[in-house]
Amino acid sequence: MDINTEEREQYTIIELVGEVDLSCSPDARKSILGVLEENNNLLVDLGKVSYIDSSGIACLVEGYQMAKKQSLKFGLVGVSDAAMSVLKLARLDKVFPIFDSTDDYEKD
Repeated sequence: MDINTEEREQYTIIELVGEVDLSCSPDARKSILGVLEENNNLLVDLGKVSYIDSSGIACLVEGYQMAKKQSLKFGLVGVSDAAMSVLKLARLDKVFPIFDSTDDYEKD
């Protein structure tokens, strides 16, 4: 898995690329929580995720909960079919704010 970070004016984008599984989810968690600890709004780009397991989903849930506690915006963008199927299975597609593009996020 690769993690790319991009700073925008009012939020940060973390792009996860490849397989998000138990071996690399601690890195994803560290990146997600690190951005939120800096009090930045966060958008997680899952467009290039080919596989995500429960440990990867747990990172997203923890980030979402932390953002809510700090009154920060948190969302998912460009969710790949592979990631969306797992989110739907866990019924988290109804919990997370999900955007088709960063433009949609900025309008929210």
